Amino acid sequence: MNVPILPGITAATVTTTRLTTRVLFAGPEDGIPVLFIHGNFSSATWWEETMVALPPRYRAIAPDQRGFGGADPAVKVDATRGMRDFVDDALALMDHLGYERFHLAGNSLGGLVAWWFMADAPSRLLSVTLPGAGSPYGFGGTRDAQGTPTHGDFAGSGGGLLNPVLIQGLLDGDHGTEAPFSPRNVLRMLVWGPPHIPEREDDLLEAMFQVHIGDRDLPGDKEASPNWPYVRPGKWGATNAMSPKYVGNLVQRILAAKDKVNVLWIYGADDVAVSNSAASDPGTWGPTGRLPGYPGAEEYPPQPMMEQIRTLLDAYAGSGGYCEEIAIKDSGHVPFITHQDEFNRIFHAFLERAG
Repeated sequence: MNVPILPGITAATVTTTRLTTRVLFAGPEDGIPVLFIHGNFSSATWWEETMVALPPRYRAIAPDQRGFGGADPAVKVDATRGMRDFVDDALALMDHLGYERFHLAGNSLGGLVAWWFMADAPSRLLSVTLPGAGSPYGFGGTRDAQGTPTHGDFAGSGGGLLNPVLIQGLLDGDHGTEAPFSPRNVLRMLVWGPPHIPEREDDLLEAMFQVHIGDRDLPGDKEASPNWPYVRPGKWGATNAMSPKYVGNLVQRILAAKDKVNVLWIYGADDVAVSNSAASDPGTWGPTGRLPGYPGAEEYPPQPMMEQIRTLLDAYAGSGGYCEEIAIKDSGHVPFITHQDEFNRIFHAFLERAG
C-alpha cells in the first residue's frame, strides 16, 4: 500500500494459517495487546492515531481485514458465514503473534466482528470497545429492537444497496468534491460528520481507495427480490456478510456465553451512519422517492440500530455482563478520529479498569 504511516507505527506483512495481510503495530512488543478491527470502506490506517496514543504499557495491533487494504486479494469473504471469516482471521493472527487474550476494539463493520467475538470466542477477550459499532443484527432489513426481518428474504440488505456512484468513484480514482457522492464527500457527510475534516483526510481517503472491488469483494453479488427495494443479499463480500440474513442466533449466543467481558459502547451523538434513521438505510431514504414503490413506514421502517444495540447490552448486563454507554457530543461515526482527546481519555480509563 502507498499510504504513509505515522511516526510510532510499524507495518509488516504477516502470513497466518488463513491470510497474508498488512498489519500495523505500535507500543512495546511485550505490552498488553489491544486488537483494532476497522470498518467497511477503510483499513488499519484509520486506527493509527488511536494506536500511538495508547499508554506505554499497551501493544497495539491493527490488521487489514480480508477484502481491504493490503490483504491478499485472492482471499474472499464468504458472506454466508456472517462475520466468522473475520473472527477466524483475527484469531489466527493473534495465535501467530502469541497472544492468548487481548483487548478488542471494533468500529462499524469491526463492531459487528466484535459482537461475533463475544459470541464465539469470549474467553480470548480482556475487554470490548465498540466505537460507532454496527448493530448485532447487521445492516438493513429489520424493523424492531429484536431484529425482526422486514421481509422474509431480507430484501434491503447486502451489497445490492451500496451507492453505485460511490463505487464508480472509487474505480475512477475520484479524489475530488464535485460529484455529490464522491468518496471524499461521502466521508465528509456520513463518516466524519460536518464540520469535521481530519488533518489526515487524504491518507484516510487513500486507504478507502484500497478496498477490493468486485462481485466477490465490494460491493459483492446480489439477487433480485419481489419485495421493495427489489434486491436481497448475495453470498460474497463484507457488505453481504453484514446482512441480517446471516446473523442466525448471534444474540442468543452472546447472552448464553459463560465468559462475559466488560463492554464500552462509545459513539458519536451525531452519527448518521449507525442510528435509528441511518442515512444509507432504505427505510430512511425510501420516502424521498429515490426508488419507486416505497411501501410506507409500516411495511418498511428504518432499522432502529441504536435500540437494537441498547436492548442487547441491557440484556447482557442483566445476564452477568458489564456495559458502559457513552455518547460523544458533536461527533459523527468515528469519534476516535474526529474527537481524539475525548475518546482517548474515555478509552484509556476503560482499558485500565477492565485490565
